[in-house]
Amino acid sequence: MLSGLIRKFTGRKPSKDAAKKRLQFALVYDKLEINDTTLTDLQNDIVAVISKYFEIDKSSLQLEIKRDQDVSALVFNTPIRCVKRVIT
Repeated sequence: MLSGLIRKFTGRKPSKDAAKKRLQFALVYDKLEINDTTLTDLQNDIVAVISKYFEIDKSSLQLEIKRDQDVSALVFNTPIRCVKRVIT
C-alpha cells in the first residue's frame, strides 16, 4: 500500500532508487507516526487549498518528506499552469 502511494506521488517506476526511497519514507513515517491515510488526506487538503488560487497540474505533483538529522520537512512540488483571477 505504501509503495502504491509513493508511486502515485512521485510518478516513478519501481527501481533500486525507488525501493531505497520507499524505505526512507517508511523510516520517516515511523518516526513521525504518519500513516497512509493521514498522508493521503494531507495531500488532498494541500491540493484543495492551492487549487483555490492556482491551476495546477495534479498529475505531476510530488509530496515528499525530507529528513536532515533531527529536522523533517514536508515538500510539496507541483507545476503551476496559471494564477486564478479572483473577481471582486
